[in-house]
Amino acid sequence: MEVPKDQIATLLENGLYNSAQILGCFLVSSPAANAESSPHLKIESLVLLGDSFYREREYRRAIHTYKQALQYYKMIPKQSMSSARSSLSSNRSSSPNSCNTSVINENEVKFKIASCHCFLNENKAALVEMEGIPSKARNLPMNLLLGKLYRISRHSRAAVAIYKECLRHCPFILEAITALSEMGSTAKDIISLFPQTPNRSVRAPFDPTDSSRWLQRYVEAQCCISSNDYKGGLELFADLLQRFPNNTHLILEIAKVEAIIGKNEEAITNFEKARSIDPYIITYMDEYAMLLKLKSDYSKLNKLVHDLLNIDPARPEVFVALSVLWERKDEKRALSYAEQSIRIDERHIPGYIVKGNLLLTMKRPEAAVSAFRGAQELRPDIRTYQGLVHTYLALFKIKEALYASREAMKAMPQSAKALKLVGDVHASNSGGREKAKKFYESALRLEPGYLGAALALAELHVIEGRNGDAVSLLERYLKDWADDSLHVKLAQVFAATNMLSEALSHYQAALRLNPQNEAAKRGLERLEKQMKGVDPDAPEEDEDNDVEDGDGDQDETELL
Repeated sequence: MEVPKDQIATLLENGLYNSAQILGCFLVSSPAANAESSPHLKIESLVLLGDSFYREREYRRAIHTYKQALQYYKMIPKQSMSSARSSLSSNRSSSPNSCNTSVINENEVKFKIASCHCFLNENKAALVEMEGIPSKARNLPMNLLLGKLYRISRHSRAAVAIYKECLRHCPFILEAITALSEMGSTAKDIISLFPQTPNRSVRAPFDPTDSSRWLQRYVEAQCCISSNDYKGGLELFADLLQRFPNNTHLILEIAKVEAIIGKNEEAITNFEKARSIDPYIITYMDEYAMLLKLKSDYSKLNKLVHDLLNIDPARPEVFVALSVLWERKDEKRALSYAEQSIRIDERHIPGYIVKGNLLLTMKRPEAAVSAFRGAQELRPDIRTYQGLVHTYLALFKIKEALYASREAMKAMPQSAKALKLVGDVHASNSGGREKAKKFYESALRLEPGYLGAALALAELHVIEGRNGDAVSLLERYLKDWADDSLHVKLAQVFAATNMLSEALSHYQAALRLNPQNEAAKRGLERLEKQMKGVDPDAPEEDEDNDVEDGDGDQDETELL
């Protein structure tokens, strides 16, 4: 043979992909690998060349080459297979990329083609290839990819069946556990799939009562999070973290949940802890970026984005972080970054949330609804409900906003944020303010430290002329919270009651805590006008958007 086929396999095994690619071109064009005289060698050579393209991330070239191999494979007469096998038996490579006893493994090649399509975000084409592999011929990696593709294409029932099959084969497929929990499977259902006898694919027998009890706790934690029981999920993750200290995966899971439920300082601390253990982490770093932006810590945010770009600029998390960084400077550019994150991974939830918030800021509420709906279809959490409610309110679609807020309250009955969301809808019209007050007070009873509800209740007091109640409420929180938003709200109340020096003091306090606080900056500008005797506000008429929904009132009362 002019070009030794086994040498290409050796180059691939040793990671020398470029050399394998060049040598593969020689092999494929060699007279010895003639499609008519040696079809089996031609097919094997094309698969090896495709492998070299795949390893070099030249996915379109890989797909083209693999499909050529399959075309030649289908042209080989069945009766010539036995002679091909005998002629190959003496010089067959032991590489996993080499062909099996039927010249090549057709299903493995289809799997490689599907994998290439996935990397190119061509999920429909990938699914077509995977569905061409018989179920009995699929191995564990094939099933995992098929489950992912079914889930992307919203074939939830088929995805559940595939992921369950994965766990029956091996209980330690954590991505299958997470997927099943997010698709509604209970912890009991998932744990019942775990094999109770030694499995050849698992080195040690699975013992649910001893060494793998942590796995059951992990299942329970993921199911809690997926069912919006964030408190229960955090407790379970914390227990696991005691057993596995400095486990970056657990720390990141905890930080992500804390970010969702608004425990921002705790989340920031955990994200930074994870980065101190492993400075090259990218997972959930866009969530960390969103928190830094909320805190107006732009020096840390800038450093984070710089680090992420140096680690892997092609990840969706990096584009979300870029979007968050650019939002203050160039909203259109920020929006393009958010959209790029979704193009890279159409299931990347933070991309949809950031996109929705940007569109809302840019006065494009109709498009914002679509973005928040996209996030909610993937995995509803309090942030997607908040986005939808505030967007519907911006569109004056009060009934839709009320429906979404009640949906959040029913999904998360122990969430102060969900209660506050219903209050926000009622507070949007004069006829619902008394109801709004009850919801805000219920939120504060459920979570006394929830500043969002305190600020909303104070705003309601101001609207109804109870400025003294607003001041006493906010000053009560100020004793325990050094928060710039509290100072801004107090300043606004004092400014409204013409106590200008007190207003000035609180605006200055807010800017000391957060020099980037835009509301404080605008407030100071308004205060200057007031001090000059100029009315900073034109009179506004109340919108008449009374909500008539008697059927829902009883549900709300029960949930309160």
